[in-house]
Amino acid sequence: MTPYLYLLFLLIPLGCLVLMDARWRLAFWHAPVRAAATVLGAGAIFLVWDVVAIGAGFYHRGESAAMTGIEVLPELPVEELVFITFLCYLSLIVLQLLGRTSRTESS
Repeated sequence: MTPYLYLLFLLIPLGCLVLMDARWRLAFWHAPVRAAATVLGAGAIFLVWDVVAIGAGFYHRGESAAMTGIEVLPELPVEELVFITFLCYLSLIVLQLLGRTSRTESS
């Protein structure tokens, strides 16, 4: 199995989110500073959550041939940072789409 497969499978949908965002100007193409603050702020909360869980012994990095093996911190793979970013960005885009849909329907 390819060692970067999981990372690739995270980066592809993240790239699709960027394309959606650019096409409909939902987050970074609409209000870049606010979008960056939102993604980084929420991502920091999830990262702290992960670090606390690792410290408490609730979370251990799984071994997989599809993972890079690169750790940002002990037991914290680089793929987790990409996943957190994807999750926060996806949530922001869905929130923006729902807001646009509700404004359109109420007009």
